Amino acid sequence: MPELPEVETVRRGLQPAMEGSKILKAEARRKDLRFPFQKDFIARLEGQTITGLGRRAKYLMADLNSGDVLLMHLGMSGSFRVLKQDGAAAPGQFHHPRSEDRAHDHVVFHMSSGAAVVFNDPRRFGYMKIIARNAIEDEPLLKGLGPEPLGNEFDAAMLARSCHNKKTSLKAALLDQRVVAGLGNIYVCEALFRSHLSPRRLAATLATKKAEPTDHAKRLVDAIHSVLNQAIKAGGSSISDHRLTNGDLGYFQHSFQVYDREGETCRTSSCEGIVRRFTQNGRSTFWCPKCQK
Repeated sequence: MPELPEVETVRRGLQPAMEGSKILKAEARRKDLRFPFQKDFIARLEGQTITGLGRRAKYLMADLNSGDVLLMHLGMSGSFRVLKQDGAAAPGQFHHPRSEDRAHDHVVFHMSSGAAVVFNDPRRFGYMKIIARNAIEDEPLLKGLGPEPLGNEFDAAMLARSCHNKKTSLKAALLDQRVVAGLGNIYVCEALFRSHLSPRRLAATLATKKAEPTDHAKRLVDAIHSVLNQAIKAGGSSISDHRLTNGDLGYFQHSFQVYDREGETCRTSSCEGIVRRFTQNGRSTFWCPKCQK
């Protein structure tokens, strides 16, 4: 599943082709993706100008001049590509490439910018939904999401308050989208490693009895900021199916300090521990038992 850096990378790649441009024609080449398209899906898109292209957690959000918002989720295997008038692919590297099978091109937006924006999704776990902007706060898909980890409000104090008295592991808390939105398995593993905190540690240890942030919380927030910004700059990770909008793959996997490095020597200076993997909440956790406490 693409995580925040992958979705943000896609947003930045789509922005030049979509933001400020009118949707001249929209195509939905099947009746559904993960969920059925709304009956008025095409009608509410055609002729509308995209006034802004944003992101909330792992969702892309296109604001339309009609007052609607087009909500888009990549799912497991979804990807966008931008085709210019000369036929060249526009915007980004990944370990396993995205689908090249045009039979899985399910949605196409023909933009007044001269570009065609194509959504390809072999597994069809992605989805799109149009929501009225004034009803966005009540949208079930978005309601209850926690703060953005790169937003101004997300700091050690906020994380400490969210984890105060929690009985779950630190990793489970960070994967809870109500605690912080957009983090997934890869970047949680990386942030915990960089902050030298065990994924098995109780989440409550990020806060004092008065719910004030401990040094652990401060280190962890710094690590989250660092790893996400580094991954966005690199264009996301090349694990599984994530692909940039120009067809290239993200390359942050070359910067993994712990993820997918089972059996290799820890990269922390003077540690000399060995990276281990275990299953936690149904997901693979990679960590160094020697330096992550």
